[in-house]
Amino acid sequence: MLAVKEIPFGAWPSPLSIELLTAGAVGLSSPSFDRGPDGLWWLEGRPEEGGIQVLVRWREGVGPTDVSPPGFNVRTRVHEYGGAPVLVAGELIVASDFATGRLHRILPGRTSEPLTLEGPFRYADLVLDAERDRLIGVREDHSGDGEAVNELVTIALTDGAVTPLVTGADFYAAPRLSPDGRRLAWLEWRHPNMPWDGTELWVAELGADGTLDERVRVAGSTTDWISQPRWSPDGVLHFVAEPDGWMNLQRWRDGRIERVTPPIEAEFAGPDWVFGTRQYAFADGGGILAVARSNGADRLYRIAPDGTVTGIEVPWTALGSIDLAGDRLVTAAASPSEPWSIVRLEVATGSHEILRRSTAAEIDPAYVSIPESIAFPTTDGATAYGHYYPPRNPDVVAPPGTRPPLIVTSHGGPTAEASTARSTRTQLLTSRGIAVLDVDYRGSTGHGKAYRQALEGRWGVVDVDDCVAGAQFLAERGDVDPDRIAIEGGSASGYTTLCALAFRDAFRAGITSFGIGDLMAFARETHKFESRYLDRLVGPLPDAADVYRERSPAFHMDQCTCPVLVLQGLDDRIVPPSEAERIVDSLWERRLPHAYLAFEGEGHGFRKA
Repeated sequence: MLAVKEIPFGAWPSPLSIELLTAGAVGLSSPSFDRGPDGLWWLEGRPEEGGIQVLVRWREGVGPTDVSPPGFNVRTRVHEYGGAPVLVAGELIVASDFATGRLHRILPGRTSEPLTLEGPFRYADLVLDAERDRLIGVREDHSGDGEAVNELVTIALTDGAVTPLVTGADFYAAPRLSPDGRRLAWLEWRHPNMPWDGTELWVAELGADGTLDERVRVAGSTTDWISQPRWSPDGVLHFVAEPDGWMNLQRWRDGRIERVTPPIEAEFAGPDWVFGTRQYAFADGGGILAVARSNGADRLYRIAPDGTVTGIEVPWTALGSIDLAGDRLVTAAASPSEPWSIVRLEVATGSHEILRRSTAAEIDPAYVSIPESIAFPTTDGATAYGHYYPPRNPDVVAPPGTRPPLIVTSHGGPTAEASTARSTRTQLLTSRGIAVLDVDYRGSTGHGKAYRQALEGRWGVVDVDDCVAGAQFLAERGDVDPDRIAIEGGSASGYTTLCALAFRDAFRAGITSFGIGDLMAFARETHKFESRYLDRLVGPLPDAADVYRERSPAFHMDQCTCPVLVLQGLDDRIVPPSEAERIVDSLWERRLPHAYLAFEGEGHGFRKA
């Protein structure tokens, strides 16, 4: 047994190497059953294959097999963030080709043939209308000079002909056919809303010719968020809404909206950044299994036909979309000590099987830092939340009386939440004697509507307040060294990081990945989906132009006093490279130590090894 060494925090030798970040690592999403409990599908993102996403089929006794053609990237750029790029219905497999936007039939032998014509079109969220031999889905049309046109369309399976079905709104999502094929439900919303600001749920009868008859708005408005509409096997439309401030399950029956459960202070839907998320599934006998988030973690629930809610004990704190076949459930799941994996759960017994792990890297549990969920006071008398990861390494101790340095981070979005899934990045730091705080600042989801809306009009202020307050809380509690605190983040968190560096003096270094520096330029240059996002987060233009400049760190980096690392993908359509270049120019003018790393072929979020 080796003696424990005394080494300063931040200089601890760690058995965890940087190569663990990418060695055999894959992204896992969208698991679903294939006509029974013994076959599955999922999507697998592969950094070591240039970041492409592959459709994988799993069979009992066979294991996983790639189905999409070699090099075919099963992704879509609808809303830029995509989601739901593939439809699997028995032997029919239709997938979006990321490179061209075209839909392809995926054929045996990992081959494909185009279904839709070439053109500036993108497709997502497809459903099969078997009776009419067509698909229904979302199309984004980039053929015009102005912003893209989004609509619901039909796609003939015979020749790929595309026909508009529902038009007029700025955005559409979640077309869902009733089990008898006679009714179509969908979501729509308009500028300046993001979906969580307000969506409308519509239902229409399908006529004999396949067109829509009279439409009925079931729920939602410009200020009411509706998410994840799904038909039960007996034809009752379910959805998630927040009439009492928390996203709970509802249903539409006999023309009336009913609660599925009593009010629960938990969120049964997360922010609709991507298409196709499924947080609940219908069980045999009329019950429902559902995932809900509260107190910073995901939990699995069984909902009886009478609305009684029972928690199901599982060893995971982060859960993705779910699917159910009989008494078997499949999901992507993780915990602070376990990476994302595709798991199949026997609901009755609680036993589970890991079918695919997102990384082959094993980390000795002795080196894994388990987070402490903390609540801490912040500005305006409010409370903010976060996950604190203390240093952990059994081979060393720090000199008595010393405290570790701290890196403060937060999620993107900004409408999102901190994950409790095992983060190799975090463990690389904590095993070296560096603490990490992952902040769920005001504006995060998973804490109710009031907490989410607390960021409106105050982005760049209260999110920064909460990151600073979290660091101060840990310093005052004696956990971390107040003189060695840094901040880092990507996307919206990159903006929070830049604001903290420009407007506060709480941090000694910063790292920003594809972060926003100029709010006005972002509003002018970004894609349609987020082009009016700042109306609520900052204020509507042109009236709030002065506020945009005041909160744009690119114009205030002369107030920054510490080194900065800037990371940027050159193919980013959401936060263009010009944003990073503005920051770098400001740092040059200030003569501040900095580095700028730009990556060819990377977009918003790095995917390659």
